[in-house]
Amino acid sequence: MAFTPRNPDFETVVRENYSRQHFLRYMGAEIGEIAPGFCTLHLKSRPELSQQNGFMHGGAVAALADVASGLAAFTLFEAGADILTVELKINYLAPAAGEEIIARGEVVKSGRRLTVVRSEVFAVADGVETLCAAGMGSLMTRR
Repeated sequence: MAFTPRNPDFETVVRENYSRQHFLRYMGAEIGEIAPGFCTLHLKSRPELSQQNGFMHGGAVAALADVASGLAAFTLFEAGADILTVELKINYLAPAAGEEIIARGEVVKSGRRLTVVRSEVFAVADGVETLCAAGMGSLMTRR
């Protein structure tokens, strides 16, 4: 679906918003692509982010999915608006095993007060992407 951002400087605003995402920055996540209604985040695997079997922890996967889809929504808002996640559902589909994970967030529907988003998280091993999680969420606009 094609979206038109309400703020022509949406990419700068998204990057500034991400600079305040201290938890994801602490984990080492980085922004990839930003487009109207879409955003990707990348997170390199490291032992501190793993669970007992050596895979990326589900909490790290969910956090990446949440913020990627939230930033995707943020690309469509007018200057001065903010958002909060009010619902997030994650289905874990495969172990998050590999060198990194990539979350791709996108807007399903952008409303005046609520925005519906979805995300997919891929584990990357030896250059091959494997879908490891799929998410849906609802975000509330704060003005």
